[in-house]
Formats: sequence, structure tokens, C-alpha cells
Amino acid sequence: MRLVFAGTPEFSVAALDALHAAGHQIVGVYTQPDRPAGRGRKLTPSPVAQRAEALGLPLFKPERLRGATEQDELRALAPDVMVVVAYGLILPQAVLDIPRHGCLNIHASLLPRWRGAAPIQRAIEAGDTETGITIMRMDAGLDTGPMLLREALPIDDTTTAASLHDALAPMGARLIVEALVRLAAGTLTATPQPADGATYAKKLDKDEARIDWTLPALQIARHVRAFNPVPVAWTELEGERVRIFDAVAPSPTAAGQAPGTIVDSGADGIVVATGDGVLSLRRLQWPGGKPLPAAQVAQGRTLAGRQFA
Repeated sequence: MRLVFAGTPEFSVAALDALHAAGHQIVGVYTQPDRPAGRGRKLTPSPVAQRAEALGLPLFKPERLRGATEQDELRALAPDVMVVVAYGLILPQAVLDIPRHGCLNIHASLLPRWRGAAPIQRAIEAGDTETGITIMRMDAGLDTGPMLLREALPIDDTTTAASLHDALAPMGARLIVEALVRLAAGTLTATPQPADGATYAKKLDKDEARIDWTLPALQIARHVRAFNPVPVAWTELEGERVRIFDAVAPSPTAAGQAPGTIVDSGADGIVVATGDGVLSLRRLQWPGGKPLPAAQVAQGRTLAGRQFA
């Protein structure tokens, strides 16, 4: 098919590669404009932009798609389908109407659960036992369009946002290729999303990455996994910010101490009292250092009895 692809982050690259490998004619790749990145804040192309350039594909980086000029440029490409994966711009109805078969979106949840910007992280944070990919036909709502294909993936107590991202990206790539095969054959059916069960996955906020030690240990452990690798859960110890990359709630054992108190520190790691049970820190980063196993961080430090805030 004659495709336009729209995506920005690393999550989108697998789908672009799969569509290119499947032999579709990708007549344009849309991505967000270059943004400052790194310590030098140098303008840097998105992962999708870098991949499109490597593949020799026509690249477009509009600030928005609401203007007549941008829409005429897209219309001139005469796409059969527009495939959208974490693009980051709202597509107005005028854009949705341009492709002959509409716009298909790869969404990283089992819709209607976790519509919105951060479905991977919110599913882990909420304690969901599964998530997946939904291929949907886009409409003017926020991830409200009819579903075309769905596939589930389990979440367990070791799943992080990083590992879930890496599992869902190739799944989405495979399913969008399958969806286009079925679309060409006339066998792709659309199912309206059910009215019940819709939730909203709001965008991540760095401020909410701070750990609330009054919460139950199980909930904090999910919080840590949901915010790994970004923006990374954090806490403070006597004015210093400590980043927590991995933690588990080994048992519902009550610590008998105030939430945030370090009840044990040594070769077995760092154990912290919470609002319900204890949390075992496995990997953390002290200011000025690099992420290390908790047992290694504990060496040479007197931590027991001190309190995270």
C-alpha cells in the first residue's frame, strides 16, 4: 500500500521498520520537530527521524497539522493509509479524512483501558495483570476509535516500563503489518470500543515520581517499576535525592517503624518501612554516583535507622 507513517519516539521505530520490510510504499514519514536533548541541549532529530533518514524515506517535521499548507502537503502524497504510532500531535478531522482507508493507530494497551499518553506506565502502576496492543481506526476522540486487532501480554511483579516497552513495540509492528494485509484483502473488521472500562493514562509528571512511603509496599514497588527507566522514582535522605530503579515487596511483614525508615542495611540490601509492609531496595543511585545494587550502596554507609522523606 501507499503509506504515510507518523511517529516520534523509539517505540515507533519497530513499526516503521516492519512496514518498510513488508514492501509498502512509504511516501512520507511525519515526526516531531528536532528537540533539545542531552547535557548540551543540542537540537536532536527524533528516533523516527533518524531511522527514516537511514532508510532514505521522505521526511516531514511540521510543528502542527492544523494549517491548510500542512494539510495540502499531506494530501499531495495521496496515501492509502496513514499509520500513527506515538506521534505526539493531535490529528484534526481534516487530516483523518485524507487517506483513502483512514488512519490506523498502534496503541499500547487493551482499549478502552488506558487511553491517553502513558498506557505502559499506568498499567504497571495500577497493578494490572495484563496489557497489550490495540490496532484501531482513528476518529476525532482521544483513542476512542473502533478496534481492528488486539493482542494481550501478561504483566508480572518483575515487569518494568522498559521491559514492557521492549515487548510491546515489536508486537505492535507485527500487528500493523497483519492489519494492512487484512485491509487489502477486505477481511479487516472494526469493533466499537465498549462503553464500560475506559480509563485515562495521563502523561507522566516528574513530580509524581517521588515516593510516598506511607503507601503500601506493593504499591510503591509498582510505582518504582512504572517509572523505570524514566523519569525514575526518587526519594530524599537528609536533603540528598536518591533514585530508586528496582524494589520488591518480599512479604507483608510489618516493620514496626515510621514509613521511610531504613530498618536494615547490609549484604542483603536495604529494607525500608512503608505504610504497610517493608520494601526491599535492589538497585539505586546516590547523588553523584551511578546506579548500583543496593548491597553495594550499603557498603561503607551507616543507613539503618535513617529515614527517607
